[in-house]
Amino acid sequence: MKIVAKRLMALLAVAAGAVALAGCGINTIPTKEERAKQAWGDVQAQYQRRADLVPNLVATVQGAAVQERTVLTDVVNARARATSVNVSADDLSDPAKFKQFQAAQNELSSSLGRLLLVVENYPQLQSNQNFLALQSQLEGTENRIAIARRDYNQAATDYNISLRTFPTVIWAKTIHAGSKPMQLFEAAAGAQAAPSVNFNLGGPAPASGASSAAPGSTAPAPAR
Repeated sequence: MKIVAKRLMALLAVAAGAVALAGCGINTIPTKEERAKQAWGDVQAQYQRRADLVPNLVATVQGAAVQERTVLTDVVNARARATSVNVSADDLSDPAKFKQFQAAQNELSSSLGRLLLVVENYPQLQSNQNFLALQSQLEGTENRIAIARRDYNQAATDYNISLRTFPTVIWAKTIHAGSKPMQLFEAAAGAQAAPSVNFNLGGPAPASGASSAAPGSTAPAPAR
């Protein structure tokens, strides 16, 4: 009986210790880390969705604007570079890799912005049903990218704060000593003046000083 009682007391002590540790935040860091990684997965999915739209967009525009080969080539090349830079959830604390990923995506955004300004000079595209469908999909994707980036930044910031604040900083320096802050998306230069996606091909041409920044880089296009 004494042996059984001792074992029972030991089990109760272990259980009580586990509850105490959970209550003081030992699981907070890995929990927030997983949430941020999940949010990063959403970011990647939306960027991939945009990349999948680009070939059809280029092919449709090319049929009506063959002479715009330089702009179309820029988009194709930018897409190739954007899809070749991969950042896994385990690389989110690497500033160099994250910066390279964001730069490649910003380059594709910029080249798409220039393409959309050019196609306004080709009114015949406004009656192309395939182009109109791509318009709707691209606008929706730019919206989703902006939302996914915002959600990731919020989750990553929450995780980063847990590495520096009490009581979770105790675990960050002991049990979770290998945990590092995650990188955050930053607005591209001049993004505050970025235009929204505009396929109003029958309207006036954009001013010569209009920005060629990407649609949806910080200000998402209207939802469809």
